[in-house]
Amino acid sequence: MNWKCRKNVEQLLPERLHIKEEPEMLSEESETEADFDSTRKNRKMSDSSKNTEMGCKASETRISSFQQICSKKKVQIKMRSECVGGKKASLSVASKLRIHTGEKPFKCDVCSKCFTHKVGLKIHMRTHTGEKPFKCDVCSKCFTQHPTLKQHMRIHTGEKPFKCDICSKCFTKTSCLKQHMRIHTGEKPFKCDICSKCFTKTFCLKVHMRTHTGEKPFKCDVCSKCFTHKVGLEVHMRTHTGEKPFKCDICSKCFISTFNLKVHMRTHTGEKPFKCDICSKCFIKTSCLKRHMIIHTGEKLFKCDVCSRCFISTFNLKVHMRTHTGEKPFKCDICSKRFIKTSYLKQHMRIHTGEKPFKCDICRKCFNKMSNLQEHMRIHTGEKPFKCDVCSKHFGTSSHLKVHMRIHTGEKPFKCDVCSKCFARKDYLQSHERISLDSTSVTVS
Repeated sequence: MNWKCRKNVEQLLPERLHIKEEPEMLSEESETEADFDSTRKNRKMSDSSKNTEMGCKASETRISSFQQICSKKKVQIKMRSECVGGKKASLSVASKLRIHTGEKPFKCDVCSKCFTHKVGLKIHMRTHTGEKPFKCDVCSKCFTQHPTLKQHMRIHTGEKPFKCDICSKCFTKTSCLKQHMRIHTGEKPFKCDICSKCFTKTFCLKVHMRTHTGEKPFKCDVCSKCFTHKVGLEVHMRTHTGEKPFKCDICSKCFISTFNLKVHMRTHTGEKPFKCDICSKCFIKTSCLKRHMIIHTGEKLFKCDVCSRCFISTFNLKVHMRTHTGEKPFKCDICSKRFIKTSYLKQHMRIHTGEKPFKCDICRKCFNKMSNLQEHMRIHTGEKPFKCDVCSKHFGTSSHLKVHMRIHTGEKPFKCDVCSKCFARKDYLQSHERISLDSTSVTVS
């Protein structure tokens, strides 16, 4: 052991990798070597028994003398991570130098990735082997590195040691705080090369790129629908499981995602953050605003293959198709009447419940449908927006105009089952039937 230590000391000067020399050292190099040799000879042991007794203490003495000599000649020493007083230095000089030189001598045999330190390669190899030696005592989740486990433990402890100086929000990791700070600074350092859109995180940019590539790597095992990111698949899976973990604190309605709950909360708060630039009408969702904008543009991209009627959305087309197929998927639990839309069923249920949520501010009359209230309001305002193209007469409702048009067309769609007489209006037929019934009763008497 002491021979190895002697050898290490003797090699210290020639190993220039571990010595930083100042300019004047070049002219005095031979003198420094001579001083070192002289010191080494003076301290050389006379026999092997003394060497054994002294052990590494001799090495320490030699190292101390060598450092004193080098100090005189302005030589900066950085010790190697070998035996020095029986202890190892924290980081070798060679390892430290690699930070500046960029040298990465440790190469992965699997993927050829290189590392500056051997420990870095060791940790990296776990990505190939799947080894996760650091286990959480609370939830049993395993990790490849101890620092990662330490960060994970903050989920259980609730510790958030990294605080934002602006809004005082706290985070479990410095990287999360750094990302958060971009909200305040407005910095978006990650730019899309295709559309130049910028993002605060590389992950967001990566997900965004899939809109250009069309990549959807996350597939549903049930219906095979694919998604651009994992969270989209996780939310979608709840449509199959029926899970709705996000509950409204006001009305207890549950939702499959936090986004849906957030949008729903606006029905309670009255918030409508999305405004139409043309008519200033506001909406709770961007999708609602987008659909509304088609009213101004007149664009109807979705066409019915049966009757060629066009619609502003796929949803409206889908509902319309039920008029052709006869499908009525929404059933009343009380009278079993069926409807093509949930909104129609909801309106119908008010007949059974007697609910009339739409109230006139002028006469306090209540209605079970908003459209009925709107029609009623025209009685107070005198508005008659529906005009007959034949005689220019105006009406307060479209249904009144429709009935009026039969005067011009001669259409009489309501027929008596007894005498086959036809009428332009349903109430005319009903009056006729009552008169016929009364006449029959008198004759029988």
